[in-house]
Amino acid sequence: MTVSIVPIADSTPAQVDAVVEAAAAAAGPWAALALADRARLLDTVAERLDAQAAELIRLARHETRLPEPRLSAELRRTSFQLRLFARCVLDGGFLDARIDTADAEWPMGVPRPDLRRMNIPLGPVLNFAASNFPFAFSVAGGDTASAWAAGCPVIVKANPGHPVLSRAVGNLIDEAIVECGAPPGIFGMIHGRDAGVRALTHPAVAAVSFTGSTAGGRALYDLACARPVPIPFYGELGSINPVFVTAEAARSRAGEIAAGLLTAVSSSAGQLCTKPGLVAVPETSTLVDELSALPPMLTGDLLNDHIATGFAAAVAQVRDHRDVRVLSASPGAAVLLATTARAVLADREALMREMFGPATLLVTYRDTDELLELARSLHGELTVSIFGERADETTHALLTAATHTAGRVLWNSWPTGVSVTYAQQHGGPYPATTTPTTTSVGTAAMTRFLRPVAFQSMPEELLPPALRTDNPLGLPRSVNGERAQ
Repeated sequence: MTVSIVPIADSTPAQVDAVVEAAAAAAGPWAALALADRARLLDTVAERLDAQAAELIRLARHETRLPEPRLSAELRRTSFQLRLFARCVLDGGFLDARIDTADAEWPMGVPRPDLRRMNIPLGPVLNFAASNFPFAFSVAGGDTASAWAAGCPVIVKANPGHPVLSRAVGNLIDEAIVECGAPPGIFGMIHGRDAGVRALTHPAVAAVSFTGSTAGGRALYDLACARPVPIPFYGELGSINPVFVTAEAARSRAGEIAAGLLTAVSSSAGQLCTKPGLVAVPETSTLVDELSALPPMLTGDLLNDHIATGFAAAVAQVRDHRDVRVLSASPGAAVLLATTARAVLADREALMREMFGPATLLVTYRDTDELLELARSLHGELTVSIFGERADETTHALLTAATHTAGRVLWNSWPTGVSVTYAQQHGGPYPATTTPTTTSVGTAAMTRFLRPVAFQSMPEELLPPALRTDNPLGLPRSVNGERAQ
């Protein structure tokens, strides 16, 4: 399938500065707006996305090679997460309001002053939109939604892979802002690599979110840290999402696991940050033979020529390794490569390499010791999946290693399909992300764009409403260590 991308001119330095300065001017009014009004904007953007779904999907099809069913599902996810964040705003729990009243008999030996603590917005957030999710991780995606919910204006650096779609979604957002009477500077969009760098280094930008390559993300992260005043950089960079299959599981479910793996690697043409890129199986199992016997699974086209070129180069680097053999590499189908745990442990940097696309590396291990050595050699990952049996002692050791390595650990299930919900964790130790204590999916994503402030011995009338004794907002709070409404 061919795609047609209409170039949009890069933003000039003056345009970038104007967008950032508008966001800075809007930060105070947006943070001070009633929570119900903040939630209303999130709901209104969701309504406008749903109302224009057919046209937006048409534009996405025109600029990407993603099929319509995938785009429809992604757009539904995008409007859903906007509404979910709206509910979190109305609940108010994200403020984490805590009140400790003065206590002259406080047991530490000195009186405790009146202390009241809550989260406040960081300020303007720069969001680098991703290419592989033109809705859910782009202009109105999860980073934008969570920053707005936290009370921060958002500047989106549009992805060059879908600029016209980005502009269309941006127009819908502008209309929603006018309809809701929200400060106009809470949303702005810029285009071009240099524009993104200029915005990142602008002193008014308070935080950055990024989803993309390790090389690109690390370069931006270093810039954020090198500023005169460094700022948080929440980058999702790369992950191979290893899968470990115990000998017990391989004996009892080889065919089932093989079929599930092929589906997980082929889904969305492997262009998912959670695609399993390394699968460890016992060398005595039939799982490799089961995979080899399955018919090639067509994957569809890659998003664009840039991603296709990068995928081909990554596959070639792994495939051409002296200890790697090709199991399957039919045109238009998932690429299955194979090697041994010994080879991976001997040349980890070459073989534990992300191949962003429909490819995976099967790694055969000789015994439990070798499997555990492989699991313990991992660096940071978004996910680790374990296929095992509950009574298997190997499972417990794998679970310990996986918990140390990854942000999400899965049991007998595949990592693709990241649910947007309250308990989701989409992050992990470096290099999966730059900030392993946060998530970019789920309602906890709001915490990235908040910071706590404590008010000591503050007169009641000067306190924010969320911390006043009479609780005029009706928020859930902690009062002297106990939950209160």
